[in-house]
Amino acid sequence: MTDPGFSIVPIAEEHIEAFRDCFDEVARERRYLAMLEARPLEQVREFVLGNIRANAPAFVAVADGSVVGWCDVLPKPWVTITHSGVLGMGVRAAYRGRGIGGALMEVTLAGARNRGLTRVELTVRVDNERAKRLYEGVGFVVEGLCRNHMRVDGRYYDSYLMALLLD
Repeated sequence: MTDPGFSIVPIAEEHIEAFRDCFDEVARERRYLAMLEARPLEQVREFVLGNIRANAPAFVAVADGSVVGWCDVLPKPWVTITHSGVLGMGVRAAYRGRGIGGALMEVTLAGARNRGLTRVELTVRVDNERAKRLYEGVGFVVEGLCRNHMRVDGRYYDSYLMALLLD
């Protein structure tokens, strides 16, 4: 197989700053994430280290010596829904269209299965057709429409609630 020019690895402490930078870049596009900028580095450090301790499926894509994307599934905390988690992901604009998102999801969903999760959910803005197609390509289905789900710069956006049931 040809080297795709990137690698997918479990997120580790050494990735925290680069992960924060990557997250911040995607968030500041104001189109893809519920957050419009990354949290301060110490909060991101606590978040990542907590996910590592909890064995949450969390991976980064590394290319050109830096984190260029991430994907994680954060398990839900309540006893009746601990079988499910919420997927979050993003890829830097300059690295989109190279198969990184699909590779991240494949590895992360395998990690979710291995952890015993049987349901993964996500929300995606209705105007983000590219991401919706990516999610559908791995089996996610639309379960509902979240009206006025996000508000950016005074404008409301609807989102789809999508889910994937794992074997």
